[in-house]
Amino acid sequence: MIFAIAMFSGMLDIVSLMLLFTVNALMNLFELMMELHNQTTEKTNWTAFIYGCIAGAVTCLAVFIYLFTSLGKANVEFPSCVYAVLITFLVFFNSFAINMFLQYKKIGPWKNYLFGETVYVLLSLVAKSVLAWQVFAGTLRPV
Repeated sequence: MIFAIAMFSGMLDIVSLMLLFTVNALMNLFELMMELHNQTTEKTNWTAFIYGCIAGAVTCLAVFIYLFTSLGKANVEFPSCVYAVLITFLVFFNSFAINMFLQYKKIGPWKNYLFGETVYVLLSLVAKSVLAWQVFAGTLRPV
């Protein structure tokens, strides 16, 4: 999905897409590392979370830099669906980190581990579905 969103924003060279894929994969691996490191600890170690947030921020920043530099070129206009996809991507992308933060800080209903995991599943389902529909509707719309 990140490939399609990045390509919507003007990132079309294969090297940039490979790097984006790698940094995004590293973000997910840092999330896994956060889970593994904090399974048996009394005090939460936030190092992997911070590294994952940095990797996620770089991914978002790269997509938006390509969008804004593409807009500066002559005769480049993006359909409104591109902006909708990017805003939705930004909201859902950050909601996973917020959920993890709330789960490890045990704030409100996130004190219950299963609640946080349920939120992950629902976020994943809703985020992927909404983004997929926006991408497909945007690419299949008549010109």
